[in-house]
Amino acid sequence: MYNNLRITGLASGIDTEEMIKGLMEAERVRLNKVEQDKQLLVWKREMYNSLNKDYANFILNSRKNFGLTTTTSTGAFLSRSYEDLTWVKKATSSDETIATVSSTSKAMNGNYEMEVKQLAEGVKAISGEKIDSAILKDKTNLEFTINGTLITVKNSDGITMNDVVKAINSAKVKDAEGKEIASLRVRASYDTNIGRFFLQTEDTGAKSKLVISGTDGEAFIKALKLKVDGAEYDISKAESYTGQNAKFNFDGATDIEQSSNQFTINGIDFNLKSTGVFTTTIGTDVDAFYDKIKQFVDDYNELVEKTSKLLTDKRYGDYKPLTADQKKTMEKEDIELWEEKAKSGLLRSDDLLSRTMQNLRTWMYDEVKDVEGSFNRLFQIGIDTEKYSRGVTGGKLVIDEVKLKDAIRKDPNGVLELFFKEPEYGKDKLKGVTSYTSEKDLSSEQIRAKRQQSGIVTRLYDNLISGMQDIIEKSGTGEDSNIYRNVKSNMLIEFVTKHGSISTIDKDVLQLEKRIDDLNDYLIRKENSYYSQFAAMEKAISRMNQQSMWLMQQFSSK
Repeated sequence: MYNNLRITGLASGIDTEEMIKGLMEAERVRLNKVEQDKQLLVWKREMYNSLNKDYANFILNSRKNFGLTTTTSTGAFLSRSYEDLTWVKKATSSDETIATVSSTSKAMNGNYEMEVKQLAEGVKAISGEKIDSAILKDKTNLEFTINGTLITVKNSDGITMNDVVKAINSAKVKDAEGKEIASLRVRASYDTNIGRFFLQTEDTGAKSKLVISGTDGEAFIKALKLKVDGAEYDISKAESYTGQNAKFNFDGATDIEQSSNQFTINGIDFNLKSTGVFTTTIGTDVDAFYDKIKQFVDDYNELVEKTSKLLTDKRYGDYKPLTADQKKTMEKEDIELWEEKAKSGLLRSDDLLSRTMQNLRTWMYDEVKDVEGSFNRLFQIGIDTEKYSRGVTGGKLVIDEVKLKDAIRKDPNGVLELFFKEPEYGKDKLKGVTSYTSEKDLSSEQIRAKRQQSGIVTRLYDNLISGMQDIIEKSGTGEDSNIYRNVKSNMLIEFVTKHGSISTIDKDVLQLEKRIDDLNDYLIRKENSYYSQFAAMEKAISRMNQQSMWLMQQFSSK
């Protein structure tokens, strides 16, 4: 939209443009104030969102570092019990050509002997002689069954060995109603270089099987010259071959069988590779245990420092957000320095952040109830609050390395319980709570009971999540809401359902934007009014000048 061309001051000689500009600057003070208020809210929202993402990343990263979560192939997060952590105990195999081993925290320290008598195997069928696609000459349709599942191969241009392989590998097991319920779990391949066809069950053990039948495909199967355990496969008899279980003796227990070569016994994970005798040694990995806790404490202290800085930054009241006109007269570096001062202290003594940090500190040092191990308070394992001194950020943790390592050696499971214990639900445990969606569904008494029965890390996460939800209601989720769903799948439900995904600050910003629009409309009307008034003045002066000239002409003519 273009303004009409205005030529002013011709009659009066007054610079009306400059006068109106000065008048409008005075009128614009209110607009500038509202725009500055809006900018302060936007900055505050950005600071909330940035810190909230730090909270979320702290939870996600520490969970990953501890091994409390695993990631699926689709990117989904799955929780794991602290009893299944693999860095607590160190497992070694005396002969890794027979088996490799690892352990979870459930494993008992000691030496365990195993004699592997037989490895678990599936069923393999391999072409005993070189074959080629000539065995499929002129065939456009082929049917046979594997383990009772019909395999149909079609190609109007002529079936190839690759068509057969693809049909087998994509086959699905169906129920009585014809609904696909599982994959066939039999894999096929064809190597053109050596002219051999391979068929193998994906599963191992005595329950794995391979049986091929079907009169339509009988000639083709015979042409493959398949051999199982050195004997040629006879499709006319629909012979059924089965795999074999792994067989071994373990620490005095004899004749144990497993369907796979990978299995777990008493918290020890075994991966069998060959037959023979070997010894597994289990012991607490004190250094790895200590490093995990130290990393957690370091990351926690970094989070405390970031939050404390926001809560204590000095507020510079004289540094208001710059207007667009002010920015035009300044260098980029000067603008950045100015805005750094203008942003400073926006969250100073903020209630939400102060409450969140206070909850973290309070529950960090409170007793963990109903533990079975040796420790129920953090200071008992050598972790305490940093001593106060000038310039020190309050709430940070310090580690007594000697004391912590001694605690790990003495009672590793007790240290794990202190950190990761989960509350027990039920009438006598959590004030009658059996399940819940959000802590907002619980009473303050129930929340307190839940915290008291939770380990240090568990209650830290719960307090952080509670604070994060409060911040989200205040400032929204920012650009990436998925990070919060990764922390807790239902974390945003209340924000979406009760608040319509519009935060308190968002509402305030929208109100200010409406006020800004109204003021801009007012300024346009006001400016037009000034121009109209000055135009009227110019017109009046022009008439006066004309009258004056006429009078002068009349006097001069006499």
